[in-house]
Amino acid sequence: MIGALTLLLLCQLAGELLARLSGLPVPGPVLGLVLLFVLCAARGAMPEALRETAQTILRHLSLLFVPAGVGVMVHAARIESEWLAIAVALLASAVLTIAVTAVVFQWVARWSDAGKGAP
Repeated sequence: MIGALTLLLLCQLAGELLARLSGLPVPGPVLGLVLLFVLCAARGAMPEALRETAQTILRHLSLLFVPAGVGVMVHAARIESEWLAIAVALLASAVLTIAVTAVVFQWVARWSDAGKGAP
């Protein structure tokens, strides 16, 4: 498990370094995850120790929401005073996400049908 955690943290560190050095507008952990995917794809499979460690982390994922809950409680007064702006932003971002997902889905469906030679 220590080796797998080390690999996960090294990939995250590499992603952070890549994000900061390249100036890409992508979070470092996302780049680290892409790097981990590339490493696993190059190997042909995910190492069993990495799989077990990832499953253990995912089983306890709810613990990661505790800091967010504390943050909400600390900033409750601000949320109370700006609830309308927060609600509008959440609603607009949800609608925009659904719309973009639908457009991308249609584009990919047309692209995959064109690749198969369908009319």
